[in-house]
Amino acid sequence: MATTQPSVRTQEKNAFDAMKGEFNYTNALQSPRLIKAVISTGTGKIKDKKKIEIIEDRLARITGQKAAVRGAKKSIASFKVRQGDAVGYQVTLRGARMYDFLDKLVHIALPRTRDFRGLSAKAIDSLGNITIGIRENTIFPETSDEDLKDVFGFAVTLVTTAKSKKEAEAFLRHIGVPLQVT
Repeated sequence: MATTQPSVRTQEKNAFDAMKGEFNYTNALQSPRLIKAVISTGTGKIKDKKKIEIIEDRLARITGQKAAVRGAKKSIASFKVRQGDAVGYQVTLRGARMYDFLDKLVHIALPRTRDFRGLSAKAIDSLGNITIGIRENTIFPETSDEDLKDVFGFAVTLVTTAKSKKEAEAFLRHIGVPLQVT
């Protein structure tokens, strides 16, 4: 009989009980929580409209939400970029969509990554957020395997309310993010 993994939302609700001894929490509101997940990708030098549309469509399929266009902040002549030109896409997920995406990321996509041995704890910043770089969008089941020529990478940033790097690492391990053992 196969065992099912608990969802990220369930694990987050149990974080207070699991972490109160180590971090001396007296109130459930002191324990860290996930605020949002930000998924972003750059289109860089791609000028082909079809490839840009493919990136936008795949990002929307993976996240379940339409991606917002991010424009260049200033013109750079040597890169042939003008202020306002589309240089990337970003999706910010909160609530139920965030938890659904994280369940898919942790339980389906990351284990499908080639030679995956866990995420580095060094990716956690001092504010308690972690940024995960994904090299190929094909690890998600929503992307069709016949379109392997249009592979792109993106970054996933999980924003938490953790007050320190140590607290964030313990929280992320508790909710099921596969961090390497150091």
